[in-house]
Amino acid sequence: MSDRPLKLLLIDQDPIFRLGLRAALDTIPDLQVIAEVETDTSALQILAEIAKQDPKQVNLVVLELGNGRTTSQQLGLQFCRQLRALYPNLPILLFSSVQEQGILLAAKAIGVNGYCAKGIPFSELVVAMREVASGGSYWFVDSGSVNSQNSKLRTQNSSLPFAKIRNNLRLSGIGHIDATLAAVTAQLQVPGLPLLDRAILAGQRRELLASRWLLNKLLSSQQKRQEQQGQFIPDASPSISLSSAIASSEQIPSLLSPRALQSALFSSCVTKLQFPLQNVTVVPLEIEILREDKKRELLYLILQKLAEQLDDLRVSQIEINQLYEVKSTLLSDLWQAAITDFFGKFSRVRVGNEDIEIVKYLLQNTEIVQTDILNKIPLVVELFAYLLFQTELRIDNASYAPFSAEAKSQALMILENLLIQVANGVLQPLLNSLADVEAIKQSFYCRQLISTREIERFRNELSWKYRLNSYINEPKAIFESRYALFVIAPRGIAETSVYAPRNKELAQLSGIPLVVTLILEFRDAIAPRLRSLVSFLGSGIVFILTQIIGRGLGLIGRGILQGIGSVSLTEKNLRRNSDRPK
Repeated sequence: MSDRPLKLLLIDQDPIFRLGLRAALDTIPDLQVIAEVETDTSALQILAEIAKQDPKQVNLVVLELGNGRTTSQQLGLQFCRQLRALYPNLPILLFSSVQEQGILLAAKAIGVNGYCAKGIPFSELVVAMREVASGGSYWFVDSGSVNSQNSKLRTQNSSLPFAKIRNNLRLSGIGHIDATLAAVTAQLQVPGLPLLDRAILAGQRRELLASRWLLNKLLSSQQKRQEQQGQFIPDASPSISLSSAIASSEQIPSLLSPRALQSALFSSCVTKLQFPLQNVTVVPLEIEILREDKKRELLYLILQKLAEQLDDLRVSQIEINQLYEVKSTLLSDLWQAAITDFFGKFSRVRVGNEDIEIVKYLLQNTEIVQTDILNKIPLVVELFAYLLFQTELRIDNASYAPFSAEAKSQALMILENLLIQVANGVLQPLLNSLADVEAIKQSFYCRQLISTREIERFRNELSWKYRLNSYINEPKAIFESRYALFVIAPRGIAETSVYAPRNKELAQLSGIPLVVTLILEFRDAIAPRLRSLVSFLGSGIVFILTQIIGRGLGLIGRGILQGIGSVSLTEKNLRRNSDRPK
């Protein structure tokens, strides 16, 4: 094995298991857990960030085959395939509860380097990690059928009565802790929870997590090693660092998986979500009413839901031409998922004498939000096609190659606008119906917009914005063939615009919006002539004022001054003559 320390990324859906495993691994001097995540999307984001900073930070990935997103083992295999395609020389070790021989043989065929069943002694797990990280492979098989191709993978021997009792005791204790932990976590998610109660519940949750890890560690440490050493199958391929994998990917960009685009783009978006999120535009936004932390939480939540939606689309093997058909459904589903998770599926609020389920109440406004906000989000299909199929991005009258920096920059603007607009959609029904409910104000609103007067003023500004957009701003943008986008800048949420053909929308305009475009066209047509006429008239007026009236006034003034001078001189002479002695 190399002298370099073993640095690993841990992927598992169980936060308590990750906590316990990380605590145990931290006791190994030359072993370091760089990060531990719940989902495959988060793992790819972490790897993309690491590749930018120091590609040598990770030399092993340890994962549960389910990847935390669903219980489907096929999805886990798909993620392994994507990980192998993106980082072909990064070692992968399955540390999983999956024991089906067919699944594990498929994982090995994909290129997974090793497997350990959950429940093996900790020392054996460390041996497997070292072996896989060094460039080898480590698979556990039944000692009685090592040479058989169809042999079953070895599982922990629990034939001893004491082992069964101890295992039952451990599972019973963990079950009790899990039930209590779930109850405490549910209480923590109740909106408007007093600060003192929240602090107490958070402390109880930390104690339960520590108790579960301690129970696992103590009982596992008493377990004698029942198994023989796992079969070691040498691997001829040497260990290659993550930097080599990234370098290879940069040399052959066409071979990169579409997940590489998503991972890099989402990583950049997560970084920008750390910027201040105050609105620095002149356009009022629904999310302005949220506290900074709640605003950031909502945007990040929508990004997570979007990542899951993209994963589902990949699994469904959707075709690119079908994206236009399902666009409205995708945006509606994304909006509903964001509302459900942001407010809590079963959260209630008291309005008058009635208890209302917040999510159920807000989802009654689906059609309104779809019409006012979601259907007007631009370039959604282009963004999905870019992330799913590596299509060129045609924005601002130019085409950008999928892996170019320009394409990423344009896609990032579209993504940020999508997050902000969906977030506005999440808040719109709340502001329409439940804006002045005290429990909601205390849980979500910023201090500047918490009084009834300020809330009503803010709602009036939003109402005026919709009228202005509907009758003037949107027709003008269609006529000018551009889209206005809200983006996250270092100073806050800013506004920009990009060119895109909108001839079809222009042909569909009617009523006041059509009149607005005709007025703009008339203004553009008459403006040059009007400017010429005004310029001519202005020149004539200036000539008359300066050459005729000005000169005339000048001559008159000069005559008056001369006359005054003569009168004064005559008066002086008369006075002088009268003063002489007679």
